[in-house]
Amino acid sequence: MKKLYIIKIGGNIIDNPIALEKFLMDFSKMQGLKILVHGGGKVASEFAKKMGVSQAMVNGRRITDAETLKITTMVYAGLINKQIVALLQSQHMDAIGLCGADANIIKSSKREVADIDYGFVGDVLSSSINSNLLSVFLEMNLVPVFSAITHDGNGQLLNTNADSIASVLAVALSDKYNVQLNYCFEKNGVLENIEDENSVIKTITKTKYKQLLQTGIISKGMIPKLDSAFSAIQQGVCSVVIANADELINTTKNEHAGTTLIA
Repeated sequence: MKKLYIIKIGGNIIDNPIALEKFLMDFSKMQGLKILVHGGGKVASEFAKKMGVSQAMVNGRRITDAETLKITTMVYAGLINKQIVALLQSQHMDAIGLCGADANIIKSSKREVADIDYGFVGDVLSSSINSNLLSVFLEMNLVPVFSAITHDGNGQLLNTNADSIASVLAVALSDKYNVQLNYCFEKNGVLENIEDENSVIKTITKTKYKQLLQTGIISKGMIPKLDSAFSAIQQGVCSVVIANADELINTTKNEHAGTTLIA
C-alpha cells in the first residue's frame, strides 16, 4: 500500500505567521501523499472577544453556542483555511481547502448532552468519511486541507475537534493506505514537565497514558489529542507521532523525534 501522511497542525503555530510559513514550506517538501488538518482556537477566541461573544472551554474543548458557531465557521473554514491554501500554492503545491460539508466528505452528529452541553459540536465516525472521493483527490496529486468544521447531512454545520478529525480520517483511509498520523505543535512532544522542553516522553502506551492522567502530568488540551491518537491506533493506523512542527521532516524519515504512541 502507498504511504499516506495525515498531519494535524495547531497550537501557537497557527497564530505565528513566521512559524506557520516555515511549517508549510516543510510540509510542501514532504514526499508522497498527504493531508493537512488544522485548528485555530486562539484566532477564533480573538474574534469572539472583539464581537463581544463570551467563550467557555471544558477539558480543552470549546462550548459552541449559535453565535460561536458563526465565528468558528468564518475563522476556521474561511480565513485560516484559505490563508493556508494560498501559502501552499505559493510553494507550488496544488492544495484544496475543504470543510466536512464540501462534497459530503466528513459527516458528523451533534454531540448528545450528558454532564455538559457542548452546543453545536460534532462527533465523527470513520464510517461517515467519504474515503473514496478523498482517494480520488489524492491520486490527482491534490493536497486536501481540512478545517475543523463538519456537517450533519441536514443542513447544520458543527464545530468539530481538529485532533478528532485527523484521527478519524486516518482510520477511514487505513484500509487503502499505510497511514502515519502526525500531531504537530509548538512543544517538542508530550512533556513530563511542562516547564522543561527536554523532558519529552519518547513512547507512551495506553497503560502509561492512564497513569499520566491519574498523576495530572497530562491534562487540558493534550487529553483530546491523546484520546484521538490511541483510538486511531486501536483501529488500524500504523503509527502516531506527536512532535514539534520544526521536526516534521524528521518524523517522516523514521528519525526518532517527539513522542511515539504504541499499542
